[in-house]
Amino acid sequence: MNPNEESDASLAQFDALQSDAGAIGTDLNLDVILDVPVTLSLEVGRSRMPIRNLLQLNQGSVIELERGAGEPLDVYVNGTLIAHGEVVVINDRFGVRLTDVVSPSERIRRLR
Repeated sequence: MNPNEESDASLAQFDALQSDAGAIGTDLNLDVILDVPVTLSLEVGRSRMPIRNLLQLNQGSVIELERGAGEPLDVYVNGTLIAHGEVVVINDRFGVRLTDVVSPSERIRRLR
């Protein structure tokens, strides 16, 4: 556009933003998100090793984890820690019994 030409464009008008600070704890309709799929994962433990040792692993190898045998598993939803639990067996299938659930306020704090 030539700087000497007039434009038909006008500035956009926006309504004033309202604070949602009090929204937590109010009557929220969660039906909108109840069918959203999430990824649930369990972490038994972790281990660090050099690539040299990783390449030497084969069937029957044992990897020592940093977590003790009696310590609870970490339960994550979409990568966020939400609980701790213990492994249970029900009808020949593994499951997890939650022993400690992270509070909603703590989960929000960890997201930041």
